[in-house]
Amino acid sequence: MFLRVFFLLLVSVVTLSRAQFRCPEPKGFFSDLEQCDLYYACIDGKAEEKLCKDGLVFRDDNPKKELCDIPANVPCGDRTLLQEPQPSKGCPRANGYFKHEDPTACDRFVNCIDGVAQTMPCPPGLIYEDKMSSCVWPADASRLCENVKRDVLDDGFVCPDGDVPGPLGRILPHPTYPHPEDCAKFYICKNGVVPQKGQCEPGTVYSEDSFKCMDPESVPGCEDYYKNKN
Repeated sequence: MFLRVFFLLLVSVVTLSRAQFRCPEPKGFFSDLEQCDLYYACIDGKAEEKLCKDGLVFRDDNPKKELCDIPANVPCGDRTLLQEPQPSKGCPRANGYFKHEDPTACDRFVNCIDGVAQTMPCPPGLIYEDKMSSCVWPADASRLCENVKRDVLDDGFVCPDGDVPGPLGRILPHPTYPHPEDCAKFYICKNGVVPQKGQCEPGTVYSEDSFKCMDPESVPGCEDYYKNKN
């Protein structure tokens, strides 16, 4: 009974504070004093109550901009209240970045957009830090993750650790690697960590030096690849 009365009292106080909201300026966007994802659009001094999408909170650093962002980017301070979560499969809230449900998948995180979850990889060597909603070096993380789970293809290929410089010396964001037995096949490592199989166009073979498919005569060891196929 006491908890019910306390809850009703709390709701009454919050509702009253919203009803009494006065625009500090005739025009602009202003935060609620208690709820971080609630804000007001003021036009000619009249306030219209608005709510960020679930999982996002209102940025109050510029009253001229109507912007909701992830909580890690917004210092809510005393605005500790939030709307009720709208969870879905893989998403604690409808929007935002969240740690992977597999505790061993430290180098993965979930990007939720309108309740749809997409698993994303961290850059090589980094792990996901939930408090910062970003990937960090293990030394800067709040959790230990000794057994990082790596994706493995059905033939056993795993993306190697380390950066791969391209022909011009730039680090390749999606490096490729030769197949150990087939000149026309290769592997692609998306973001350096997610392995995929690749296949050259007919008549070409993969060149480890140029990171692309070329004429067999230009690739040492694969000159007779198609001749041997006939």
